[in-house]
Amino acid sequence: MNAMAWDKLADNATVEKVADALRKNGFEVHVVDNGNEAKKKALELIPEGSEVGSGSSTTLNQIGVTEEIDKSGRYDSIRKRIMAINDEKERNETRRKLLGPRYGLGSVQAITEDGKLVAASASGSQVGLYAYGAQKLILVVSTQKIVKNLDDAFTRINEYVLPLESERVNKAYNTQAGSSVRKLLIIQKETPGRITVILVKQALGF
Repeated sequence: MNAMAWDKLADNATVEKVADALRKNGFEVHVVDNGNEAKKKALELIPEGSEVGSGSSTTLNQIGVTEEIDKSGRYDSIRKRIMAINDEKERNETRRKLLGPRYGLGSVQAITEDGKLVAASASGSQVGLYAYGAQKLILVVSTQKIVKNLDDAFTRINEYVLPLESERVNKAYNTQAGSSVRKLLIIQKETPGRITVILVKQALGF
């Protein structure tokens, strides 16, 4: 499979197959047509005033969820609390203490056709949130991230996602160091009710 295929949206039959597989693995699933619907659905699932932690996510940034959580005043944003701390040591200590919020938000880099979620990270900051920390986790994922199996998931991450993430990091932080895949999380099954996946039929993130 060439690199161009990694940004191709899955067809409707495949999306339904993946949604069924995810449900069998204990995930709640919503299928929406675009980013606006995904934002609406994600925010519907989080009561106002709730404590919310979020992993770094281009997808959430693109659809406006990050800004809504951090700036609307309707939610208790953990990211906002952390970024308000000037001392780096204190900021890191606070970040570790706040790994167990009531609600978590994020995305993943791949979903396999048999319903496994694959998340890649350089720092690992979202791994704990996804795996256990968040009591309720909402993942917004474009259907371009659907792949056949775990081998394809790893290839997609290393050959397609990593170069794009490195480009983003270089621009954001004025560096040439790029990014790296240091941690990988595979979620094969979940206790029903903890993780909700919103599948979006629009190219979002990478």
